[in-house]
Amino acid sequence: MQMSRRRFLTIASGVAIASVPQVGRTQAYPSRPITLVVFVPPGGSPDILARVIAQALSPRLGQPIVIDNRPGAGGNLALQAVARAPANGHTLLLVATPHVVNVTLYEKQHINVLKDIVPVASIDDDAFAMVVNPSSPAKTVAEFVAHAKANPGKLNMASSGAGNLSHLAGELFRMMTGIQVVHVPYRGAPAANTSLMTGETHVLFNALPSVMPLLKDGKLRALGVTTANRVKFLPDVPAVAETVPGYVVTGWLGIGAPKGTSPEIVNRLNNEVNTVLADPAVLARLERLGSEPFTGSPADFGTFLAKETEKWAKVVKFADLKVE
Repeated sequence: MQMSRRRFLTIASGVAIASVPQVGRTQAYPSRPITLVVFVPPGGSPDILARVIAQALSPRLGQPIVIDNRPGAGGNLALQAVARAPANGHTLLLVATPHVVNVTLYEKQHINVLKDIVPVASIDDDAFAMVVNPSSPAKTVAEFVAHAKANPGKLNMASSGAGNLSHLAGELFRMMTGIQVVHVPYRGAPAANTSLMTGETHVLFNALPSVMPLLKDGKLRALGVTTANRVKFLPDVPAVAETVPGYVVTGWLGIGAPKGTSPEIVNRLNNEVNTVLADPAVLARLERLGSEPFTGSPADFGTFLAKETEKWAKVVKFADLKVE
């Protein structure tokens, strides 16, 4: 059958157009392995959880997810690496409390999580515990507050590092109760826990997964948990908020992408993260880590980041914390 020249040119033109990438046309995502940049060294709790999520996400996205550990500068090295990456969804950031704290803590930093990272998805929300030595005269949060007020400046408050969430949780408690304690920073959670067990310090706010084994062995005693309500892992331990209304501290994690990442990619990732966080196998692994799933939309996570930034800015200024 013969074809008119006009019809041939029309078809040929259509083939040519289809074969050339179109401006604005969204390519299949992801088209290559994804890198998830993590702000702590391998083996830390955030790193372990990042690998759990990456392992579950990979088959759903059809690409490997590579963990790139970039510890240092309180999470800023990881943040900078992702903020400067192409906004194509192939480089992502494990976002955590240090990133919102650093907005205020590092006043001279030009890059921050609010203006340079697009919120993608929240992942989990972990409790901290307010713990003391079993020999402490304080058996409750109220008794500790009374004990501290009766001995101003004589009690030592340990932390796992100046400026980190363990420290800021204690400063928030100090701000809300009016007690005077001496902050003693240690290099990491194990050293801070040990200081409490040996009697060098008198109180510590630390992540529940870090202190849970010591609580079970009777080496430390929990006065309260820092979530708004009691946690299923320690049902007999009250929330600190039952004594100090409004006191809430959680060690949360989420995922962010470079500014300019398309809404299509952000929404795809958000849907996939929320899906894996509903998987019973993933939930079981989170429970073993002492973590609770924390899900929502990208907008929900963005609102949460803004509120956390505002909350910790008040604490940083109250404690007069500065990092050059």
